[in-house]
Amino acid sequence: MSEEHMHEGPKSFITKYIFSLDHKVIGRQFLFYGLSFLLLGGIMAYLIRWQLAFPWTPAPVFGKLFFPSSGGAATPEIYTTLITLHGTIMIFFAITPLVIGAFGNFLIPLQVGARDMAFPVLNMLSFWLMPIAGAFLLVAFFTEQSAAAGWTGYPPLSSATYNPGAGESCWALAVVLLGTSSIMGGINYVTTVLNLRAKGMGMFKLPLTIWGLFLTAILNLAFVPVIAVGLIMLLLDRTFTTHFFTGVAINTAQAGQPLLYQHIFWAFGHPEVYILILPVWGMVSDLLSTFSRKPAFGYKLTALSMCLITLLSAVVWGHHMFISGMSPAMGKTFQSLTMLISIPSSVFFFNWLATLWRGNLRFTTPMLYCMGVIFVFAIGGLTGILLASRTMDIYLHGTYFVVAHFHYTMAMSVFLGSFAAVYFWFPKIFGRMMDETLGKIHFWITFIAVNVVFLVMFRVGLAGLMRRVADPSAYEVFKPLQPLNQIITYGVMVLGTAQLIFIFNFFYSMFKGKKASENPWEATTLEWIVPSPPPHENFEGPLPVVQCGPHEYGNPLSAGKDFIMQTEKAG
Repeated sequence: MSEEHMHEGPKSFITKYIFSLDHKVIGRQFLFYGLSFLLLGGIMAYLIRWQLAFPWTPAPVFGKLFFPSSGGAATPEIYTTLITLHGTIMIFFAITPLVIGAFGNFLIPLQVGARDMAFPVLNMLSFWLMPIAGAFLLVAFFTEQSAAAGWTGYPPLSSATYNPGAGESCWALAVVLLGTSSIMGGINYVTTVLNLRAKGMGMFKLPLTIWGLFLTAILNLAFVPVIAVGLIMLLLDRTFTTHFFTGVAINTAQAGQPLLYQHIFWAFGHPEVYILILPVWGMVSDLLSTFSRKPAFGYKLTALSMCLITLLSAVVWGHHMFISGMSPAMGKTFQSLTMLISIPSSVFFFNWLATLWRGNLRFTTPMLYCMGVIFVFAIGGLTGILLASRTMDIYLHGTYFVVAHFHYTMAMSVFLGSFAAVYFWFPKIFGRMMDETLGKIHFWITFIAVNVVFLVMFRVGLAGLMRRVADPSAYEVFKPLQPLNQIITYGVMVLGTAQLIFIFNFFYSMFKGKKASENPWEATTLEWIVPSPPPHENFEGPLPVVQCGPHEYGNPLSAGKDFIMQTEKAG
């Protein structure tokens, strides 16, 4: 249970805004960091798509900025670097700080009723490792021989033999440093949730957002060390001529095993999907309840399903390796486990629909984005069942069908869910409201563009179009697909342009937006009982005492309103 757990307030600009110990300031730092890399990763996505649609021609606007030596046109080396860094940036340097770093930091102490994180100094250090990691990643891009082995970094492509420059080493070091930051954050999150909850805040009175962040922290602590060890072994192979993953050594008895790296990577890589999506699932569950004005359907079952998914995520990594030559018995096992994990995942989907059913729906911007998450996750989940089949995966594995599935299941679910979270908690973070009209315009353009891009990508994937090929039109069999490739690229350009609306809305609202009240959405969780933005110690006076769960909407004892705060008795 919670204690006062206070620390001294900032005394200077540096301790208030730069090396701050306040979880809310650190949350804002993660937010701006994640949004910055999201923009960079998005530009790289545009450059990749331009190359695929119009091979070897200069890319308008950003081409000369990113590769001036080739006149703004991609080269094979540039293309593989873009593929490598786009995936790395979006997963590790954009989504991780945006969803886990920003909202985890800002919300956990407020929603559990604590003054701050359990370890404020460790929390500060977890952020400042991020810019260091980002600097190494940028070096990996600008070195003469840049990182170009794909975001997975498979040997032998990532070995010193095939990529001897410093770029690949900087890439590996960047991910290790970012992983160290995630481990620091995980320690803080787990300790804060377990030890600093307010009086009366049992585990089944936690908002589902906290359940998602808590389970994500557990997965980070369990599996980020796995990828860190794998990348350290890769660095040793590259710099000290060890042979953990080197397929050919001077003494064949000492030859390493490239396939071992794949097992290490995906033993982390598949839990990473849930590391990123679990917080969004929790946020969407809470927001759907808020804007449906009714309790989240199956709250306990949803929380238990999240726990089961956390466990099962550790044993399904082999479906990424169906074409690696694993034994039929192992393939059948991983196929069965992959299909099994779809059961608790489906619980989310049907509980979301049941929450919406006969609710008093309020179609605010956050609500629209939550409904967008439901749509894209449904498509991603259904196509995932196809890929769980070994026979289907053998054909589809190396195609754009997998790219579309991955983006629907995780990338676009997290992308739209992050926007829902930004629009919803923006008034609490900055004390002002974002413009609803601009927000809805942003949603509809974004939602339509997303589906144009990835639904068409399913089509070219079914036709066999291979991923990671810089010029599909070089193959006679793929030339008829080039118009579809161009449609995808135009969709990406519309999607990117739509984000200018968000950028304007975000920064204009920070300074000129309508001032937010304490509880503008009429929500029930603890962060909405404090001023917007919250004071240094979160709660003025004594810490709150929790009386009921996080979704008391439509309660007959609510006395003239349709909700009851967690600090009020529900009867």
